[in-house]
Amino acid sequence: MEHVYASIDIGSDTVKVVVCELYQNHLNLLASTSVPSKGIKKGLIVEPELAKETIMRALKEAEAMLGVRIRKVIATIPSHFLDYKLIKGECNVAGDLITGNDMINSYKDGIKKELSSTEEFVTVVPIDFKINGKTVIKDPKNFPGQTLIGRAMMVTSPKKNVYSVASIIESIGVELADISVGSIGDINCFKNKDLDSSISGIINIGGDITTISLYNKGIPVSTKIIGSGGKDIDKDISYMYRINIEDAKKIKENFALAHKKNANKNEIYEVKDIEGKNLKINQLEVSEIVMSRINEILNAAKNELGGLTNKQIQYIIVTGGISNMLDFEYCLNDIMMSASKGNVKLVGLRNNKFSTAIGNIIYFLNTIKLKGMNYSMLSEDDMEKLSSPNKSVNNEGTVLGKVFSYFFGE
Repeated sequence: MEHVYASIDIGSDTVKVVVCELYQNHLNLLASTSVPSKGIKKGLIVEPELAKETIMRALKEAEAMLGVRIRKVIATIPSHFLDYKLIKGECNVAGDLITGNDMINSYKDGIKKELSSTEEFVTVVPIDFKINGKTVIKDPKNFPGQTLIGRAMMVTSPKKNVYSVASIIESIGVELADISVGSIGDINCFKNKDLDSSISGIINIGGDITTISLYNKGIPVSTKIIGSGGKDIDKDISYMYRINIEDAKKIKENFALAHKKNANKNEIYEVKDIEGKNLKINQLEVSEIVMSRINEILNAAKNELGGLTNKQIQYIIVTGGISNMLDFEYCLNDIMMSASKGNVKLVGLRNNKFSTAIGNIIYFLNTIKLKGMNYSMLSEDDMEKLSSPNKSVNNEGTVLGKVFSYFFGE
């Protein structure tokens, strides 16, 4: 066991942690946790101490599964007010053959020119490279050349979005190996030939918000957020039946269908209302309530996505926890014929609410591959313990990490 990576996705509904091992170019799941969020609203950290408690709990649950400390993570930052900038730069190739460092150096000047004092660098997504001013190629590593021109999409975020997450992660003794955003994680989780060759979109329905991202041939170009998500369904059920929100959430997750087509009015869920009276809810009625809200969210997301481009959107994927509901596909057919439900394919974790966390590990692997790095988030001692049948959690402290400098090796 040589290459282990941990990712944390801080959402309004839950905080997700995923730990994977890369073995023979395949990701194997080692641990995953999903802990109800506190101190996080509309995708933003509003009460840092409560958010810190939630993040610590999620990490500790994952550590209990692993038997070792999680010392480094990739963390998702809020998607609010992201900016996508096309950058271009040129460099002289250092040696006889082009390396990953040459590729990064080719658009390094472009990054510095476009990054304002109020923004924080998140990542760059390479587009293509031109060798010696002539040959255009997507991956020029190990090709001969004297000069290299690189084009890439730079993603930036307001500084407060980055440091609200970074300060909490490092305050609990975990190093922030990298940051990412939902649009990067989701596209990497679901990447396929259709996404790589089309104008496409990914809609991620979260707890408080729904994030809509537009891509051009797999390159993220824009993100919008609408202020509704899965928790609105809980509120609708709670209001209609006058039951508490916890019971409403259980009904949504364990009884209701996303679409009324296959709902059975003879299927009954018994619950007490807020006055303590017995109440019988039939599946058809509550599924109609759920379907109404899902359709409203999908319509709003469809309109936002259409407003991001004047070109035809050829391919749409919908993900997030709500997309796991039974018969969700029928809602998509009603609203967006070109859309399909996401399908997380990691064995042992086939749940769309983890798409961002899983995708961010894939993104990180692509980044270190670009640089030609051999990197693991566990020390040799930790990996030995992880491979041992007698696992025990290491309680030694960790050194606070410094943010993001690894990308440029500075």
